[in-house]
Amino acid sequence: MEKGMQRAQDPTGRADGSGSPASLAGKAAAYAGRSKARFLIVFMLFLVTTVNYADRATLSITGSAIQKAMHISPVAMGYIFSSFAWAYVIAQIPGGWLLDRFGSKRVYAFSIFFWSILTALQGFVAALPVGMAIVTLFVLRFCVGAAEAPAFPGNSRLTATWFPTAERGTASAIFNSSQYFAAVLFTPIMGWITHEYGWPHVYFAMGALGVVITGVWLKTIYAPRQHPLANEAEVRFIADNGAMVDLEDKQLAQERRAAQTHTKNKGTHGRAVFAQLLKSRMMLGVFIAQYCITTLTYFFLTWFPIYLVQERHMSILKAGFVASIPAIAGFLGGVLGGVISDRLMKSGFSTSTARKVPIVVGLLLSTCMIVCNYVDNQWLVVGIMAAAFFGKGIGALGWAVVSDTAPKEASGLCAALFNTFGNTAGITTPIVIGYLVQGTGSFASALVFVSANALIAIVCYLFVVGKIQRFELKPAA
Repeated sequence: MEKGMQRAQDPTGRADGSGSPASLAGKAAAYAGRSKARFLIVFMLFLVTTVNYADRATLSITGSAIQKAMHISPVAMGYIFSSFAWAYVIAQIPGGWLLDRFGSKRVYAFSIFFWSILTALQGFVAALPVGMAIVTLFVLRFCVGAAEAPAFPGNSRLTATWFPTAERGTASAIFNSSQYFAAVLFTPIMGWITHEYGWPHVYFAMGALGVVITGVWLKTIYAPRQHPLANEAEVRFIADNGAMVDLEDKQLAQERRAAQTHTKNKGTHGRAVFAQLLKSRMMLGVFIAQYCITTLTYFFLTWFPIYLVQERHMSILKAGFVASIPAIAGFLGGVLGGVISDRLMKSGFSTSTARKVPIVVGLLLSTCMIVCNYVDNQWLVVGIMAAAFFGKGIGALGWAVVSDTAPKEASGLCAALFNTFGNTAGITTPIVIGYLVQGTGSFASALVFVSANALIAIVCYLFVVGKIQRFELKPAA
């Protein structure tokens, strides 16, 4: 129905209505020979976010060894797992403000550098007395969370800056799929390092890698009009098709700050922005759904390797390699979800349909993890988890949705609020699962808990969000 209505308005299926042969020929000529600098941008987002998630996952890979060395209970381990998310959530709004104020390149570079240094410092807690080591580990993980806060809002800003609407789903899926690729690449490596050299060396290695990545970031990230590899045809192409090319432009920074001051005086910034976003049924539905989807993410980031060791009786080394199999499936699903979404949009379907169909189908598939409670074979469990992770990957299009809906005047703040809701799951999920495991002696109820969150996310997108469109801030009366 939505597809038919859209094509009735524009027989060519083009959103801008400029579908005449002459118009199409003129645009093709204007875009001829365009460069592909935006693909370098999305590659860098993928690379940096891979390191980002690998640093988050260090504790899950080394967790069993740390538990054994420090005699930590499941509940206490749950709180240590959650320490990252406490600060990550608290720092989201300040991080979004910094991005809007100083731009993604500088803020993101500082973020990468400091979270890498803090990651390396975690390796030194092994030399401390047990009680002090636990407290220090909690504090350092807390600080890593604060340092990483600008990362995903920065990804969202750069995606909105560099990519046309019809390419944004794929771009967002690529950088979001890095969470799975991080597990594919780094879980076996970190498992091997833990087995051969001891868990502290995992933190030293990841910290050093992050410092190197900081330098690469500074050499490759620019605004579209300033990028040495982007020609005028590419800038024109992305601007004409929905990219906000001036969002990161230094030449317009002063004008943008002046405009933000103006909107603040009119009541469309700060607290007024939050109030409007939270009163919007569409935005609130997206925010709550992201919390539920991120519950699945944090299960895999925190407790999943421990589940393989304690519930399925695998060695740490084997669990490190086996955990990469569902991660491969999640990576493939993550990329596929974005491709399917953009293909639906290019075929004439509305943004709402193009985003919601992969989300609903993927999250339904992710609930199959409950079946693991009824099987004993290790490899069958891994296969079921791979299917669940594949589905979660397909359905993880929240960042594409927020790029489609965030108000232009406060894209960083909106993305930060979205990420605040999502990563609140990083606080609740490890703690809830810790209590469930300690209280029941197994992970069965934990898998039910995670699957129930997937179903709630589906309900949000089907019955709460409604039409997906750019949210317009209203000035105060």
